[in-house]
Amino acid sequence: MSETENIELLVPEDIYLTSGVHIGTQQKSADMKDFIYKVRQDGLYVLDVKKTDERIRAAAKFLARFDPRRVLVVSARQYGQRPARTFSKAIGAPAFAGRFVPGTLTNPSMNGFIEPEVIMVTDPSADKQALNEALNLGIPIVAMCDANNETRNVDLVIPTNNKGRRALACIYWILTREVLTARGDIKDPADYKLEIDDFEARL
Repeated sequence: MSETENIELLVPEDIYLTSGVHIGTQQKSADMKDFIYKVRQDGLYVLDVKKTDERIRAAAKFLARFDPRRVLVVSARQYGQRPARTFSKAIGAPAFAGRFVPGTLTNPSMNGFIEPEVIMVTDPSADKQALNEALNLGIPIVAMCDANNETRNVDLVIPTNNKGRRALACIYWILTREVLTARGDIKDPADYKLEIDDFEARL
């Protein structure tokens, strides 16, 4: 890969690859075909990290436009909970890590009721309850989508392995930096002190 191609990405390509961001599933949904780079001999679909990179930029600019207190970060998946919480804390947004309680977005009399203006989900299928409630309310949905995810209800897709511990840490780590940069909270990427390890779920 030439130097010029490397400069375009938010992080060196090998960070995406060693984190397994590109390793998809053995099933592919029709929705995700544009994000698939190739299929491996073992039948795993490989995601195009250039498209992942483009979508992280787009998602960060989009999320940065909202008051962080009105951005809800959701992750039912075990490996997504720590990265989601770390991301939400860094940008000042609420997070719902673990089982999403039905009615959280739709039932005002509930204890944990919240009215976000946008939600970010780690996996549209694992986070289906949150996604459906956001959909009912017309709240825009940003979602990390693997090769097998259906995306018809997602407004902004970030194509990535959304099951891998390191992959989720990597995506949330870059997204945090980009949101903070887009908001002007950090002037220079060098000022960003968090590491991928800060986001990675403990075993």
